[in-house]
Amino acid sequence: MDLTQGTKQEKNSRAKKMMLWFGIISLIMSFMGWTSAFIVSSSRPDWLSDFKLPNAFIISTVVIVVSSITFLLGKKALEKGQHKATSMYLLATLVLGVVFIYNQFVGFREIIDLGYNFTGPTSNITMSYIYLIALVHILHVVVGLICLLVVIYNHFKQKYTATDMLGFELAATFWHFIDILWVYLFLFLYFVG
Repeated sequence: MDLTQGTKQEKNSRAKKMMLWFGIISLIMSFMGWTSAFIVSSSRPDWLSDFKLPNAFIISTVVIVVSSITFLLGKKALEKGQHKATSMYLLATLVLGVVFIYNQFVGFREIIDLGYNFTGPTSNITMSYIYLIALVHILHVVVGLICLLVVIYNHFKQKYTATDMLGFELAATFWHFIDILWVYLFLFLYFVG
């Protein structure tokens, strides 16, 4: 397909989707670098090999997967012209995103209660990697929440329709990406860490 063909709106849509995918690929490369460094560092003598991830991380994993489902249901409702259902699903996704972040910080509290801080004399290289990976992911969830707030605002202004929902689709793609990314990171930290 020739990317230069189509209406101005179609070209604009393709360009924005392509920019999002370039950003996502860049993020994938960054997180792959950190997880690779995690593997290389695991051969250090001070590496904690018997550490178990906090239960709050398990809960947050379930929460973010459910949030992706509610976002998907919101898109399906929008395609059917169900304004109230779309609103309900978008707000549910927003709440679940906040609950995810809350549970991540509960997990950090569990790690600190075990005596491991991010830096200082009570820090450990293993924990520093876990903090770094989780915190950078949380930052991306915050970006996703900001995108979601814009989508909710635009939805209440009735900007989206079943045939014109580019902003909604871009936000949904990014949200699903950060969901899949966390599932990967959680499984990586659970089985490799």
